[in-house]
Amino acid sequence: MHAPLRGPMVLAVLAGLALLAVLPSTAAAHHSFFGRFDTQTLVEVEGEVTEVLWRNPHAYFSVRVDGVDWDIETSSLTVLKRMGIDESTIRVGDRIRIAANPPLGDKKEMYARHVLLADGRELLMNVGLAPRWTKPGKAVGDDSLLMAQEGDGSRPDLGIFRVWSHTRAIARLFPEVTDPSVDINRYPLTPAARAQLAKFNRATDNPTANCVPKGMPTIMEAPYPIEFSREANGDIRLELEEYDLTRHIYMNPSVTRELTQPTPLGDSVGRWDGAALVVTTTRISWPYFNQLGIGQSPAVEIVERFTPSADGSRLDYEMTVTDPATFTHPVVLSQHWLWLPSVTLLPYECTVH
Repeated sequence: MHAPLRGPMVLAVLAGLALLAVLPSTAAAHHSFFGRFDTQTLVEVEGEVTEVLWRNPHAYFSVRVDGVDWDIETSSLTVLKRMGIDESTIRVGDRIRIAANPPLGDKKEMYARHVLLADGRELLMNVGLAPRWTKPGKAVGDDSLLMAQEGDGSRPDLGIFRVWSHTRAIARLFPEVTDPSVDINRYPLTPAARAQLAKFNRATDNPTANCVPKGMPTIMEAPYPIEFSREANGDIRLELEEYDLTRHIYMNPSVTRELTQPTPLGDSVGRWDGAALVVTTTRISWPYFNQLGIGQSPAVEIVERFTPSADGSRLDYEMTVTDPATFTHPVVLSQHWLWLPSVTLLPYECTVH
């Protein structure tokens, strides 16, 4: 009998395999990214802003460079707002310099990492970036409220019922999202799952295109805050900032419920194990284990364990995914969140580009 596969969210690492170094660009790359941009290269261009589209899932603007209009994509509005960059920062008519990932195809598009404004301010458009043109500490783009570095243990009495923030370390533990060289075939896939993965085209088969919200378990990789709250009947709401989604966790096993059709987030039933919340989710209609082509069957079962630290500063998370149609043995993923009292959930309000 196989032991479960264990590893950091969302990369499961087999015994004897080292965790690969990755690019620090998770918050920008959780949507369709590969097949469009050369993530290993940065090029600089300078031109005039001709259009600004400030909306989720990503901010867009157009820049005219030597008479040619380029479409520039960058982070989500939620990320940018939390980093101190809003729609008034880049305006039509501004002349700016951009350091961006160039396109892999023929389309005139780039993915902006750094923007230099005419007044000398440098905008860091993704988390974890160092200034390119300005002195350290002088650039705009403080990601401290997006990716927490240390938690606050002042309210252990709250348990899990608070807003939890992803850590900067976790932002570097999504190599399958940020590094196209990662071999996701290391997952213990069945022959059928491997055949399905081989047909998946990262450039065109984006499961979240046109603002389609993620389902379970994919949504739990999102590098955005989450919030637990208790309902009057004892059930639990888990609100996720990405896509403004809410997971309802039923806590009373004695209440008879009429089951509806399967949904992307599934049917979640919870129980307490001491201070830890254990959630079992089934009846999931979302057909993807992740965004890079590994599917999952309607028979998938996901067991999550949310464990707050004694001082309330940290929430440890473990997810066990069992799906005999996809994996030859269960996959166990783990990560953690930290509590920063100043963080609240922001509206995501995704709009089709």
